[in-house]
Amino acid sequence: MRVPTLLRSGDVGFNMTPMIDVVFLLIIFFLVSSHLAKQEAQMELPLPVADSGEEPNDELRRVTLNVTADGSMLLAGRRIDRDELKQRLEEARNEHGKDVEIRIRGDRNVPYSAVSPIMLSCARTGIWKVTFGVYRSKDVR
Repeated sequence: MRVPTLLRSGDVGFNMTPMIDVVFLLIIFFLVSSHLAKQEAQMELPLPVADSGEEPNDELRRVTLNVTADGSMLLAGRRIDRDELKQRLEEARNEHGKDVEIRIRGDRNVPYSAVSPIMLSCARTGIWKVTFGVYRSKDVR
């Protein structure tokens, strides 16, 4: 019996094209998502000035919440109200566990009455790592 020529050559090929496509799609996804996360943390806000503080711990999962001068809240670049804030905080807590951190970036002219409900919502959802975005006095001129 004669052996077919494909089996005689001994070369078994593996098509890498689909795997390369998936890897490129993943790279693009992570580049875009990291760019959006950085863009949210770099929103132009006149932050308050503080002399003390710590550098952020980049190992924690962080949710950044921007509070503008008129008291409106922006999460992921979208305006949200207090009810939606509580829902989103619960989602973050369920997804990342107790290690999630909420970073409040508030305009220096925003009254405390606009920040207090955010802190209460964090406490009610069991999120205890709440930080504030500030400028250091030596960095502000």
